[in-house]
Amino acid sequence: MNVNILYVDDEPHNLSAFKATYRRLYNVFTAESADEGRVILDKEEIHVIITDQRMPKTTGVEFLASILDKHPDPIRMILTGYTDIDAVIDAINKGQVYRYIQKPWMEADLKINIEKAYEIYMLRKENRELTAKLLTANQQLEFLLRQNLLS
Repeated sequence: MNVNILYVDDEPHNLSAFKATYRRLYNVFTAESADEGRVILDKEEIHVIITDQRMPKTTGVEFLASILDKHPDPIRMILTGYTDIDAVIDAINKGQVYRYIQKPWMEADLKINIEKAYEIYMLRKENRELTAKLLTANQQLEFLLRQNLLS
């Protein structure tokens, strides 16, 4: 399993702790801001995005909502030390967030959530590929049917 994770947090200590914890299991990319996160998303195929909610310029929800059009596929998670019900609702509605996780994270729980998120990513990808194949097969069948009707 080769999972690419982007973790966005304005606190360098959190980024280094996350990377130290998960670098042996996953390909971990880190960014200290939403802007840095966008640069990484443009260069790498990211499967799971984890972002802190409270950051100086852009909240985690704002970041996730801002990348939906260009990067709809990664599974999204918010990591925060604060419980803010409005942020939770925004995360679900605007940022299409899969999980809202409290800091400090529990290493094993976060690992399970990352693996489940990756599984969802792969299932959605497989579903898109199968749908595309089905559409192609359907077009070919329609073509053959027209050919038979004409002859």
